[in-house]
Amino acid sequence: MARILKNKELENTRLAANYGGWMYCSSCNENIGYLCYSTYDSIHFSYKCACGSEGTVHIDFDDSCQGTKKDAELSVIKNRLCCPTDHEPLMTVLDKKLLSYVLEITCKTCGSTFSKIKKEI
Repeated sequence: MARILKNKELENTRLAANYGGWMYCSSCNENIGYLCYSTYDSIHFSYKCACGSEGTVHIDFDDSCQGTKKDAELSVIKNRLCCPTDHEPLMTVLDKKLLSYVLEITCKTCGSTFSKIKKEI
């Protein structure tokens, strides 16, 4: 069943579909990652692309819950960032295409919110 979007804010970013799928930098049209459709509850993602452009993604839904922040790191399974609690795939970030990013994502299944930061070198 399709979810009803509450907030969808994209800056210098486009998605292949309404609230998931492949993510692209609008400035250089490079693929920067993949957002899994059905496993995340909300996402805040800010990044600086290798082309120098900065972009953001903020998506949540009418039925989104306030997530419980967890200090645990996201698991990496077959290049996907996954929930360490239930191993649901949440997102793939193509690190080599991004100079830096800040990710906060909430797992729809367990309601936990996880953060990941990549600092610019």
